[in-house]
Amino acid sequence: MADKGKDIVSFGSFEAELRGGELRRNGSKVRLQEQPFQILTMLLENPGEIVTREELRKRLWPADTFVDFDHGLNAAVKRLRDALGDSAENPRFVETLARRGYRFVAPIAAKPNGTSPIRRSSRRQHRQRVGVGESPSLHSRSC
Repeated sequence: MADKGKDIVSFGSFEAELRGGELRRNGSKVRLQEQPFQILTMLLENPGEIVTREELRKRLWPADTFVDFDHGLNAAVKRLRDALGDSAENPRFVETLARRGYRFVAPIAAKPNGTSPIRRSSRRQHRQRVGVGESPSLHSRSC
C-alpha cells in the first residue's frame, strides 16, 4: 500500500496530494469534500482494482455510525465525478461496477517525492519481464 503521507499522484490533468487532501487541475485547486477525496484516495491506492462498497463503507463511516449508506456513498461518488468532470455513463476516471464497487481506470503516475501507489502493479510487470530460462526466484532476490 502507498505511503499516504508523501504521495502526489497525477492522472489526466489532475494532481492529488494524498497527504494534504488536495486535488488540483492544471495547478488550480479543485474544491472536493472529505468523503469524496477519501474515495479518490482509496481508488488511487488500488488502480485498476475493484474497491468494494463494503471497503468504502468501512473507511467512510465508523461501525457505530447509522447512515443511509447507499444514498451517502452514491452522493459522495457523484461529487467526486463532478469535480473530475467524469460521468458514470462514459467514465474516464471512475468506473462503476454495479452492486460491487468502483474502479479507477485512468493511467496514474506518482511524483518522485512520493511512494508510488502503483507499486503492486509495477512489481507484477517486473515479474513478467523475467526471461525464458531465468530463475524468477533469483531475479526477484536481486531486485
